[in-house]
Amino acid sequence: MTLLSQAVVLYRDGRGVPVALEDACPHRKLPLSMGRLKGDHVECGYHGLTFDRTGTCVQAPTQERIPAFACVKSFPVAEKWGLIWIWMGNADLARQEDIPQIDHFDDPAWHITQGDSFVCRCHYLWLVDNLLDPSHVAWVHRSSFAGGGTDKTELKITSDEQSVICSRWIQNQAPPPFYATLVKFEGHADRLQHYEVRYPSWAINQTVFTPAGRGGADFDAQDPQTYIMVSHHFLTPVDADNTLYVWLQHRNTDPHNQDITARNAEGAKVAFLEDKNVLEAVHQGMKKNTGRVATMGVDAAALRFRQGLQKIIAREGDDHKSSAGFSL
Repeated sequence: MTLLSQAVVLYRDGRGVPVALEDACPHRKLPLSMGRLKGDHVECGYHGLTFDRTGTCVQAPTQERIPAFACVKSFPVAEKWGLIWIWMGNADLARQEDIPQIDHFDDPAWHITQGDSFVCRCHYLWLVDNLLDPSHVAWVHRSSFAGGGTDKTELKITSDEQSVICSRWIQNQAPPPFYATLVKFEGHADRLQHYEVRYPSWAINQTVFTPAGRGGADFDAQDPQTYIMVSHHFLTPVDADNTLYVWLQHRNTDPHNQDITARNAEGAKVAFLEDKNVLEAVHQGMKKNTGRVATMGVDAAALRFRQGLQKIIAREGDDHKSSAGFSL
């Protein structure tokens, strides 16, 4: 697979521990993924150079001794939340405690839907823009997430050094099709749309439904009629034109109802594929564009995120230059 324009081979060793290596034998750059596993090691399918989890060559069958050049880059990996996490940067800076915390993951009263994944043929920031734009559901997701008020209810934007949040409460409207059979009450609802993206590319969508009149900043999360669905979206750039999009969801109801789980998973994927269709076309349209690009009010959160991201990139660049100044 390719991540951040780097070819990576992933495998599990004999104990089931994940390993990530540069997917290119140093001899002729044949992908190691075209070779085979030998216990805890991976063997190149061209001349048998064999590498351990650190990227060190441990066997060179055609040579009297292992060549000095025979090594590949190893990437730190961890397994958490049912996902494999890989650190593509300086290995000395990899910290497992930086892996995002997912609240309620082990709460027996909640249910995790492991979700799915696909490659979206667009730059990851177009996905970020979309995940900071609650208004798009009124047009892109007419048969699922759209509902009264999604086209014009005022948005509230907050931000800090870690994230940008775009949210709103929509009052006294019928639940949209996706949620109509999931909420635990009859009649109209108050609905929270909470769209959050944490730098650089972890998005959290929280949807809350309460009976009409009970919503707002002080809503009661413990009320048995309060329905909460949280979707986590993990966006990993493949390259400048493609993004690996992985998601999972969890809800505060019916933890053992597999029918609801299956319907949630299918409904979410259908909706996310609607996003994919739009965003791939946006990506191509923006690449080909030679004229002026309009900006609207619904872009405010996305623009704030991009501004914050550029500050982080500039700061990290300055830190790198500073440390590089002391290198020998």
